[in-house]
Amino acid sequence: MTKFVHTADWQLGMTRHFLADEAQARFTAARIEAITSIGALALQEGCSFVVVGGDVFESNQVERHVVVRSLEAMKSTPDVTFYLLPGNHDPLDAASVFRSKTFLDNCPLNVVVLESSEPVHAADGVEIVGAPWPNKRPLVDLVTHAVTELPSDGTLRVVVGHGSTDSLSPDPHNPALVVLRDLEAAIAAGTVHYVALGDRHSTTEVGGTGRIWYSGAPEPTAYDEIDPGNVLIVDLSPDSITVERRRIGTWQFVRQDFDVTGPEDCLKVEHFLEDISDKARTIVKLSLVGQLSLTDMDRLETTLDHASCLLGALQRWDRRCDLVVLPDDDDFGGLGLSGFAAAGLDDLRKMGTGGGDDALTARDALGLLYRLAGTAVTT
Repeated sequence: MTKFVHTADWQLGMTRHFLADEAQARFTAARIEAITSIGALALQEGCSFVVVGGDVFESNQVERHVVVRSLEAMKSTPDVTFYLLPGNHDPLDAASVFRSKTFLDNCPLNVVVLESSEPVHAADGVEIVGAPWPNKRPLVDLVTHAVTELPSDGTLRVVVGHGSTDSLSPDPHNPALVVLRDLEAAIAAGTVHYVALGDRHSTTEVGGTGRIWYSGAPEPTAYDEIDPGNVLIVDLSPDSITVERRRIGTWQFVRQDFDVTGPEDCLKVEHFLEDISDKARTIVKLSLVGQLSLTDMDRLETTLDHASCLLGALQRWDRRCDLVVLPDDDDFGGLGLSGFAAAGLDDLRKMGTGGGDDALTARDALGLLYRLAGTAVTT
């Protein structure tokens, strides 16, 4: 029997263009903190080691402090050994971060890089077999290549690989696809007992053996991930296996659609944003479709501006946003416009009812006029 943690796709040093500097710093720190949480969980569950199925780092050119802090986080649980597999983001090429002076000078004794497919002794009767990426575009199934010559000698083996299986990939011509039937054959032959995969950021069981899994990313990275933020606790023997998901992630990506046609719908958007529990670690993308008056649009913009100060990030889903602003009689009734301003208002309203870029420009101008005139009335 052996018990261990399966994780992958840490992608330490990942940046997101939509994060402001302050939010990016917290996003980066959370990924380092996840390492500490994984080590603590391993100790709590009596796991002797952690396998990381590739993409430990976002690239081979990550900042020095990311490397140093991540190794320090692993060092904080010296009784837990971390086995790191180079993946497609951080392949074991000439520029590999795993061969950098920064990594080598700061690597603690409980961190092992799986640099080849040579079996590594992990515990009595237990071996780890890695399938590291030598470059970003391998031309063979690295995982099948790693297990082909393994003997059936009673040794309990955990294979650590990275990449998409042929059962999940939309590209059947990719030569690096992991062939599922070959892994299942190795499991049936007793040469392999668990396959710890990385690359898919959503926790996923593959095939029907119960012994081939993607752990998913311990912190989410994108909106389309189905079940990120987990690690797997694997309790393994030649004849039995238990795999349990454990939540590690603290950030979340949220997408939401809204049809907005009046003040009630604006209030729905406001309540949705208010109800988010951990705003500082939540990234939101909104789809807003509909038609609003200037008054309602001003209220909605105020709501979004306030939320953007609290959230990790607030994005508008450009491909699915179609929000038209059409002023009504109530928008300018109390602003007391006269003379040239009133005449300009009438011209803009007529122009704004049409289509094309001129109408869009006119509606933007009406919004600006509404805000400026409203400010003048209140001061």
